[in-house]
Formats: sequence, C-alpha cells, structure tokens
Amino acid sequence: MGEIEQRNKKRVRRTRTHKVILESIKLAGILSVALLAPNAIQALEELGFMPKKRQKEYISSSAAKLAKKGLLNFKNDHYELTKEGEKILEWWNINDYGFKKPKRWDKKWRMIIFDIPERKRKMRNKISEIFERAGLYRLQESVWVYPYDCEDIIGLLKTELGIGKEVLYVIADEIEDDKYLRAHYDLYNT
Repeated sequence: MGEIEQRNKKRVRRTRTHKVILESIKLAGILSVALLAPNAIQALEELGFMPKKRQKEYISSSAAKLAKKGLLNFKNDHYELTKEGEKILEWWNINDYGFKKPKRWDKKWRMIIFDIPERKRKMRNKISEIFERAGLYRLQESVWVYPYDCEDIIGLLKTELGIGKEVLYVIADEIEDDKYLRAHYDLYNT
C-alpha cells in the first residue's frame, strides 16, 4: 500500500472514530470519561477499526483532541457536545447520508435546482458530489431529481452551507417523458 493510501486510510479511521465519539456523547447528552470509553470502544469494534492495544487511551486521546478543536466541552469529568460539535456531526451525517426510500412512491418528483456562482465552485462541486452519492439523478447541469421526499436534508444543507437563496426545492407532479427516470429508479410498476 502506498504512502498516500495509508494516510487516507488513517484519516478516514480518525474521522470515523471522532464521529463515533461525538454520536455517543450526543445520544447521552453528557458522558463521563468512564462511560465514554466502553460505549465508543464497542461502537468502533463493531465497525472494525478499533486498535486492540490501549483502547481506552486511544478513545480518551481522541476525545481530548475533539475538545481542543472546540467540538466538545470537558467539565467535571464529563464531555458535552458543543454547538460546533453538533454542526460537524450533522455535516458528517449529511456526507454519509443516503436519502430514505419509502416502500411506496407517491408519484411526485423532487427537483433540486441550484445556481451557485463561480466564486463558490468548491461548494457547488461538493453539493453535486453529495447529491450523486445520495442517488439523485442529474437532469441538467444544476438540476437534480429524486422520486422521494428529501426536503429535510436539502433544508439542512441550505442552512449548514449558507446557500438558502441559491437552492430551490420543487415538488412536481410530472416530468415530461419520465420513462428513463422511472427506469433509473426502478419505478415501472408504480
């Protein structure tokens, strides 16, 4: 394995570890140092990337790093999630998010249209990447379509990225000649 691949693998493992710690604390509200380690260790072991040696030390070190970054507060032997920690956790969940697919299609199309200026190209590319990973179909350059409700996650994206005016969420009863879209989402029998 090359040096770059090793660094990327290490960064992904570290990010996942931080995410598990933040989620553990979010679920509990506040979490003592004594309780944090067992909860996080179990979650990390289930994901398959927990180092076997010095597990509690690894978790404590990671939590301390998160506190240094301002994502956690440490008071009276307890960790609490900060507002910034909540934002980062939401952002990680957006990136990992696969839009929910209900059992039945309501026969409406959701269109997400955005017009993000060239000076915000990185953000525009990131949004396109998120949409692609989540399974949205690119109808045109800045027009994406999805057959299921995704208004909540689009609203969260608009808020978190500060792009409310540049993104439009539309619910359409039909799209002209949508056979290829129905085929793409396996909606022929609906």
